[in-house]
Amino acid sequence: MFTGIITHIGKVKSAERSDQGMRLVMAVDFPLDDVELGASINHAGCCLTVVAKGEGTYDLDVSNETLALTNLSEWRVGTRVNLERALKIGDELGGHIVSGHVDGVAKLIQVVRDGESYRLTFEAPSPLHRFIAPKGSVALDGISLTVNEVEGRTFGVNIIPHTWAHTTLSQTEVGGHVNLEVDRLARYAARWFETE
Repeated sequence: MFTGIITHIGKVKSAERSDQGMRLVMAVDFPLDDVELGASINHAGCCLTVVAKGEGTYDLDVSNETLALTNLSEWRVGTRVNLERALKIGDELGGHIVSGHVDGVAKLIQVVRDGESYRLTFEAPSPLHRFIAPKGSVALDGISLTVNEVEGRTFGVNIIPHTWAHTTLSQTEVGGHVNLEVDRLARYAARWFETE
């Protein structure tokens, strides 16, 4: 489990595709002494498992399922990636509960400056748009955000200067894709109404 509060930015050092998926090597600037093999780290919204470690690097195996549902297939050497270590008992819950299970990708369709902040509008794929509500939560590339407004399949979020400066959202171009995880409570509530 994660909170959607990004703590580090990593870089893709290598990305090798095969029939089984992809092997990623991530370069990071934090100590790996307490990162065990098998540890879960959130990578731009995707919970991935550390399978090997090097000097300032670790390896990840990415399945074809993950490549099909996320933007990881677009990652190349040098791609910057939002990172968050797994939540520990007693950690501050600064965002919202994020599982690291990406539901799909959202497309950035507009960026508007609003004072020192930025207002971003995204288009969600159907049927995921049904789980996004005003003042609800979403995770975009692993970042916990509050939804400002919703209209059909589009929704808007406000990005404060700190988030703009310390995550990869500022590098996402209009037309680009971000990993989307909808709020778990919204998904379960919708499922409950479907079965009634």
